[in-house]
Amino acid sequence: MNITDIEDWGLGLEKHLLIAGPCSAESPEQIDEISKGLKSSQVQLFRAGVWKPRTRPGSFEGKGEEALGWMEIARENLGVPITVEVANAEHVEQALKASVDVLWIGARTSVNPFSVQEISDALQGVDIPVMVKNPINPDLQLWLGAFERLNKAGIHKMAAIHRGFADPYEKRYRNKPEWSMPIHLKRTIPGLSVICDPSHIAGTREIIASISQRALNFGLDGLMIETHHDPDNALSDAKQQVTPDVLNIIYESLIFRDTMDEHPEAISELDKFRDNVDLLDSQLLELLAERFEIIKNIGEYKMEHNLAVYQPDRWQNVMESRIKAGMQKNLTEKFMKNLLFAIHEESVKKQEAQLKETRSKQSV
Repeated sequence: MNITDIEDWGLGLEKHLLIAGPCSAESPEQIDEISKGLKSSQVQLFRAGVWKPRTRPGSFEGKGEEALGWMEIARENLGVPITVEVANAEHVEQALKASVDVLWIGARTSVNPFSVQEISDALQGVDIPVMVKNPINPDLQLWLGAFERLNKAGIHKMAAIHRGFADPYEKRYRNKPEWSMPIHLKRTIPGLSVICDPSHIAGTREIIASISQRALNFGLDGLMIETHHDPDNALSDAKQQVTPDVLNIIYESLIFRDTMDEHPEAISELDKFRDNVDLLDSQLLELLAERFEIIKNIGEYKMEHNLAVYQPDRWQNVMESRIKAGMQKNLTEKFMKNLLFAIHEESVKKQEAQLKETRSKQSV
């Protein structure tokens, strides 16, 4: 896939891109107030939603085409390009007419290939950068498909926005980060920048700073932080917006780390440690294979004695004892639970496969 780096979009954007602005454009006075407040910040791209896809009717759904004209206020106040979300061909047409510099496709749109294709068709022959938020659910193929559709339409200036994924069981975040997903996307599409949207991951302003730092630690390329001069009275997503002053505090507290490209001498030094990691990984795989061989023996015994595959008392004992032992070795409870669940699931699958194979032989 042919990708143009953000620094080559012709908009003066640089490394560690910071995108800021309100969730929604509410009035020209609001845009003026926020953009003036951002003058002392490191913001490189001003954002605001003018069309707001809401879960239920009756919520503030944006001012639409009228608000596009207000975005010019921010461009004049800050001297930076502007970006808005588009969800269909009509939005694209109106945004292009208003000379919007960058478009983004939201999570509720990227989940629908028909909508993404409609937008791609509307952008045929247009040289404009497009950022794509991840779909609501953690579906990498849908996310990849959006970039492929845009690229086939001739869009090469593309970037991703990671805003987390819906999870009904998640309590800490509004949208679960699932950091492996944007990392996998970067690996799958070389040269693609991934911007983190900590506002939508957090859902509350109190943890935006920690999520922002974690995104940078994972090698993401910038941040999109919702910023409002009066967050508590914002017409949409009030709890997850910060003031321009708070944005400055967050940004100044972040630690930006260099890439390996900037320190080639580190590769040989790190390889010494990585050789040991590779050896240990090999040993871990051997131990896991040996463990599953024993599981196979257990499965054979259960079949011979007509015992259920799943034994809840044994499972409970394994979980409690192994988690405790892992935590004593400085492994987190969450990691131990995930590890044990993965091993247990694979063990059950293997025993079920044994049972199926045995029944198949007996029926012949």
